[in-house]
Amino acid sequence: MRKLNYADVTLRYSASALSFREKIEAAKLIDRLGVSVVELAPIDDVRIDTLLIKSVATAVERAVVSVPAALSEEGVQKAWDAVKEAKHPRISIIVPMSPVRMEYVCKKKPPMVQAMVEVLVKKAASLCADVEFVADDATRANFDFLCKTIDVAIGAGATAITLCDTAGTMLPQELGAFLEDVKAQIPALESVVKGVQCSNAMDMSCACAIAAIAAGANEIKVAACDNAYPLVESVQNVLRARAAEMGVAPQIDATRITRTCEQIKWMSEAKKSKNSPFENGVRDYSDAESLNINDDVTAVSAAIRKLGYDLSDEDIMHVYEAFKNIANKKNVSLKELDAIIASYAMQVPATYQLQSYVINTSNVTGATCHLRLTRDDKVFESVVVGDGPVDAAFLAIEQIVGQHYELDDFQIQSVTEGREAMGAALIRLRAAGKLYGGRGISTDILGACVRAYLNALNKIVYEEAQA
Repeated sequence: MRKLNYADVTLRYSASALSFREKIEAAKLIDRLGVSVVELAPIDDVRIDTLLIKSVATAVERAVVSVPAALSEEGVQKAWDAVKEAKHPRISIIVPMSPVRMEYVCKKKPPMVQAMVEVLVKKAASLCADVEFVADDATRANFDFLCKTIDVAIGAGATAITLCDTAGTMLPQELGAFLEDVKAQIPALESVVKGVQCSNAMDMSCACAIAAIAAGANEIKVAACDNAYPLVESVQNVLRARAAEMGVAPQIDATRITRTCEQIKWMSEAKKSKNSPFENGVRDYSDAESLNINDDVTAVSAAIRKLGYDLSDEDIMHVYEAFKNIANKKNVSLKELDAIIASYAMQVPATYQLQSYVINTSNVTGATCHLRLTRDDKVFESVVVGDGPVDAAFLAIEQIVGQHYELDDFQIQSVTEGREAMGAALIRLRAAGKLYGGRGISTDILGACVRAYLNALNKIVYEEAQA
């Protein structure tokens, strides 16, 4: 019985509609489903994308985390630097094989492309034990050239070979025969993982993937919700009935598949508010462990990273000292650690200060906020309409600042009891991929929200000024 791997490409091709936090949550869902490989998009913005890859690498427990490398030795190094903290890292070298795409993408002739493949795969293999060579547009390549290039890639250290029907024009029986021909031509393929990637241009990607499995493929690219590729649920439905007959054993939790795919689809297709750019929500800490006085700074630092923060050593020590004061009395949950980080990490001078705010709301009109902030003794004023009072306040701040930041999390907590109770708001903003926490306290919960946002904002502004 052959082991069959699913390599999920949802976050490689379909993640543009997801926020930073949603991408991490989607990666966790895909990992829990039991797929063998979680594929991520190539690095475009080094700072933001590297931080995302590192965050996903930390979040994914079981699956291989695969990152495509740019077609240079420097690109391979950047991919490795981003993914090396994963429990099971993979570098993917994706090179077009058809003459047209070689000219368009690589600007090189076939012999030079072949030499490039050898150099890049060798570089990747020197860094990472798992290296995938992806023959893009393989079905339209010169067959002899394709086979020689694959042989070169295996000789250079590739542990997985993927053949792509990028145009999606092959019928299932043709793709199966194509894979058989390649296997017959390259005996070394038996020593590596043999994968296929099928386009759904003719609505036949699932059938083509099944044909490739029957022809000996042991890794197929699937997606949770992108119809451009074989849907993992569709492939699993076929294999549920025919896997034993085909001699394969899919490594996936079939009981989770429908719910997981629906969750990811919902995140990808959920309609955003027309009036507000914010992605509101409450972070789920339910499965998070607690810390206690016996946990040292290394354990606290690991918990900080788990929350998504990238703090300096100095800020980690500030947070640790504050943590110890609370841990002397009781266990500290990650939710409480989040509040400690917002209160003690990166304390900076207040660039923007709150002068006044007037927020109006009712059940018959939209919420409005009239806000005044000061910066360098200058007063800045804004009046906006939002989906609610908090939304209006945040939009008013961003109108003054002239910059939108992704709202990663928003929490409201009670600090004291009674009619004059103090309320605390916790804000997590993302700027250039990095997480900044802010905390505000007031008897007016809206005032606490405004102060929390400004607290996080001032950290962003300060760090940008230092860059």
